[in-house]
Amino acid sequence: MMQPGVYGEALGKVLRSDIAPVLVNRSLRKSEIAITEVRSDMPETGLSGSMPADDAYMISLKLKDYPDCEGWAERKVKKFDVFAGATYIYDLKTDPRYVINKAYHSIFFYVPLSALNAVAEQSNAMRIHHLYCPLGEAFDDPVIRHLGMSLLDAVRRPDQANQLFVDHVTMAIALHAATAYGGLQPIGNLAKGGLTQRQLKRVCDYIDANLDGATTLQTLATECGLSSSHFARAFRHSTGMSPHQWLLRRRVETAKALMQVHTLTLAEVAVTSGFTDASHLSRVFKAVTGVNPGAWRRTLPI
Repeated sequence: MMQPGVYGEALGKVLRSDIAPVLVNRSLRKSEIAITEVRSDMPETGLSGSMPADDAYMISLKLKDYPDCEGWAERKVKKFDVFAGATYIYDLKTDPRYVINKAYHSIFFYVPLSALNAVAEQSNAMRIHHLYCPLGEAFDDPVIRHLGMSLLDAVRRPDQANQLFVDHVTMAIALHAATAYGGLQPIGNLAKGGLTQRQLKRVCDYIDANLDGATTLQTLATECGLSSSHFARAFRHSTGMSPHQWLLRRRVETAKALMQVHTLTLAEVAVTSGFTDASHLSRVFKAVTGVNPGAWRRTLPI
């Protein structure tokens, strides 16, 4: 059984965060990637707690300015200004810590070296030995910024989170980190092309039978006998969309069919089609179709 890494409650305790909601991607064999939101508007002043030594990295997207930050790692001390939108990378083998003396707000991605190398293996690339992460150096990384913000709503509403979406985005972050900061370079041609008709039918049938959103990318990949990253590429090649986008559209199509049964309430339609409640259905339905489910239902013949 895998030992939990530095994320969620464990990270919140280290940073004395008021909140520490977390989402975890366990689709990689013997590894995991996690995203935690940490925030404190009135923190207790003092040095942050010590993080357990781990062959892993913390990739942090700052959501709030933090001027005159004092950071520590391997007995080195450095002062620097932190700006909202910047990305920092910490090596957990160096026991990174900093002085907490003002309000802060950040997203932290826990990315073990084993996860980086799993992504490298799936990309037919050389192993990653380490990430470039000098103490206090900020990176203006629009990829991390965009991907991190795309997960913020999911991490705040874990009961409504689409696990396929979480897996897809966190895998993309690991691949980007390995490429941009670890020097990942493919050593051969990646497998191209889509799924076979049999594979596509098998995975689509599986999604239809499991609309609740708990299905992982690895589960679908295993159904096809592929690695997670190869499966994601092949699925998009075959369907023109990612697995999580396909799942959302299948949920909406199922909801449309159910709404034609006028005796069913929207709450009953929502739960039956894989949503947590009517508001969750309404938000996704409108994002996909451009109208809310109530308005769509009123266009049906009585």
